[in-house]
Amino acid sequence: MERRAKLYEGKAKILYETDDADLLIQYFKDDATAFNAAKRGTIVGKGVMNNRIAATLFAHVAEHGVPTHFVKVLSEREMLVKRLQIIRIEVVVRNIVAGSLAKRLGLPEGQDLAEPVLEFFYKDDALGDPLINDSHIRMLNLASGPEMEAIVDGAFRVNELLKEYFDRRGILLVDFKLEFGRHKGQILLGDEITPDGCRLWDKVTREKMDKDRFRRDLGRVEEAYAEVLRRVCG
Repeated sequence: MERRAKLYEGKAKILYETDDADLLIQYFKDDATAFNAAKRGTIVGKGVMNNRIAATLFAHVAEHGVPTHFVKVLSEREMLVKRLQIIRIEVVVRNIVAGSLAKRLGLPEGQDLAEPVLEFFYKDDALGDPLINDSHIRMLNLASGPEMEAIVDGAFRVNELLKEYFDRRGILLVDFKLEFGRHKGQILLGDEITPDGCRLWDKVTREKMDKDRFRRDLGRVEEAYAEVLRRVCG
């Protein structure tokens, strides 16, 4: 597969075109950002670890019926993915109170939720990715009714699969962000599933094992990512 022109560079990844118009190369960087890129830094080796973690988790959910953009791993930092028209909605699934949910609702961090909470955010860095609802999605014409049904069903299914997968490896899936896109008339799970976009806590100690260690200056960031890699990928 021949890597061609850079198509897009984001906070943590670069997308390159290939000699196949339907396929892209997704390259994982070591760059780390938080608070809508107000805080920047580097997590050494993060790109290598996230590539392996994402590939493993994409393969797992795909095996259980969730279609994704992942095709195969190309190198330690690169995976081949299907080209998507990304839907400008960040989908967040929450199982335990943390982060902005605690701040917005005044709930204690760590409180278990009786059932998963689903939230939507408008993908717009200039606006700070604001929280939106179904009415906003229709008003902005971000996705059709059937597309939103596929997205919601997919998000809850991914949550079920990942909660069980992480639980068997001694990890609590606190919350996580997903992105979806269109590919040849189908809605596919895109972007990544990694400690960058998931809150992961040790099941016994509830120690943070994700990018919150970078956000909150907790230290041992690389070690936390490496431990997630070890448990997820064996």
